[in-house]
Amino acid sequence: MNLALFDLDHTLIPTDSDHEWGRFLVGLGIVDAEEYQRENDRFYADYKAGTLDNDKFLRFALAPLAQRPREELARWHAEFMRTVIVPVITPQARTLVQSHLDAGDLCGVVTATNSFVTRPIVQAFGIPHLIATEPATVDGHPDSMFNGAVSGIPSFREGKIARTEAWLASLGHDWSSFGSTTFYSDSFNDIPLLEKVSVPVATNPDERLRYHAEERGWRIMDLF
Repeated sequence: MNLALFDLDHTLIPTDSDHEWGRFLVGLGIVDAEEYQRENDRFYADYKAGTLDNDKFLRFALAPLAQRPREELARWHAEFMRTVIVPVITPQARTLVQSHLDAGDLCGVVTATNSFVTRPIVQAFGIPHLIATEPATVDGHPDSMFNGAVSGIPSFREGKIARTEAWLASLGHDWSSFGSTTFYSDSFNDIPLLEKVSVPVATNPDERLRYHAEERGWRIMDLF
């Protein structure tokens, strides 16, 4: 059996789901439009520049989730999927994922974006496993209201390795369990996990990852 891991934003979808979710909340009038949009754009620029303070960003991104019941959030997310995400999912990305599923690979998405935003997107691809930053709930129950904090290690940079290894261990596996291990990502922030797998694939890579991939002789794939 082989292992196939995928980043999500700008890898399987040609947008950033975290950033778009923030824009979606602005459109709903749930948050202060001017202030929230400014901060949302600033954090997104910091991420692309490699200067993101992830702790501050997560406090910002998770705060709106803690202010509404889960049922209301679910209704909003269904509309977010319908109007923002599903229209941009490409046949090329679906074909890539399906090729690994058809091969019997163990498939999962490893993303820094929180699981509330990303789980329905991953399900839309038919990918069975998600490793994402986990929002904490008020009493620890998975269906309770969010409290604005993070549960466990954020799935960001080196945290992606720690979270992936914990997930593999929960399934009775480690890196040596597989004939090959592949990770697809667009971001130089994911170089730690790309260097961990046996088959790193720079997918729609940003400028710095493209340069790094060319220097290392990694495969480069442009889906979009």
